[in-house]
Amino acid sequence: MLKSDWLKNEMREKMPVASVSTPFTKNGEVDYRGIRSIVDFIIEAGTGLVLLTYGDSLYSILSDYEIAEVTRAVVEQTRKRAVVVAATGTWWTGKCVEFAEYSQDLGVDVLMSLPPNWADSSNIKTLKQHYTAISEKMPVMIVTALGNKPVPIQVIQELVKENNGIIAIKDDICGAYGRKMASLAHEKWAILSGGLKENHIDIMPYGVDSYLSVYMRFKPWIAHIYWDKIKRSDIPAAVDIIERYERPFWEMVNRVGMDFDSIIHACMEICGICGRWRRLPYQNLAEDQMEIVADFLDKLEVKKDA
Repeated sequence: MLKSDWLKNEMREKMPVASVSTPFTKNGEVDYRGIRSIVDFIIEAGTGLVLLTYGDSLYSILSDYEIAEVTRAVVEQTRKRAVVVAATGTWWTGKCVEFAEYSQDLGVDVLMSLPPNWADSSNIKTLKQHYTAISEKMPVMIVTALGNKPVPIQVIQELVKENNGIIAIKDDICGAYGRKMASLAHEKWAILSGGLKENHIDIMPYGVDSYLSVYMRFKPWIAHIYWDKIKRSDIPAAVDIIERYERPFWEMVNRVGMDFDSIIHACMEICGICGRWRRLPYQNLAEDQMEIVADFLDKLEVKKDA
């Protein structure tokens, strides 16, 4: 079996998936001790795939050097206990190829690339060239969007037909786009649904292998309960998990009045994994807001034991 085929199969089985939410110290330095704690926590919690992403891993407030060092720390701490998916910044193709070479030397298994496309400056041809060039260096995961600007479906249609090193895709658009993407790609690529269990269930009939779990980062038992229902094809029970745990989480986020990433960092601090801090200009939760989150997490444990 080719390594790329082995990796694709591994990515379809190593679920649920957790991403690394880069922590910082209170004075704004990257918290490498916290990163290592996160990696240990999610692996010990049962994920077989450790994921760095432009969004959750806060590349938006990291320098290129820090992205490289965060990647190094994750690979070193994983110690081959899980598949590592690293990520590029929103870099031009040549720099992404260079980072692919660096990642391969580190021992990264798969590289997620998110190409820049400000003002629709890319087109189908150049995006194909971008992904193909990187895939010549190492296995590639496509991510469908930065924000709400998707990779054109035509790019996915054409890349799926070709013999290249692309083995997976992470969908952050969901909805009709995600369903169309999955129907095109599911036979050839591993498909990871981003964000919500609801998004995962939405595209299941069209072919999806796994989902990126918020809870896997601090209350992994919820992710595992949901995944057990999915493996048993008990969709009503899986929907019940969404109603009991997922929707209340986002209602709590709205009550706190902060962005969801700040809440995830707060949850990790409350659960003793790492600090809640992010560097400026991103906000951090105040003590009264932390109390709301802590109360919510306490009630989750009550539900677990009920």
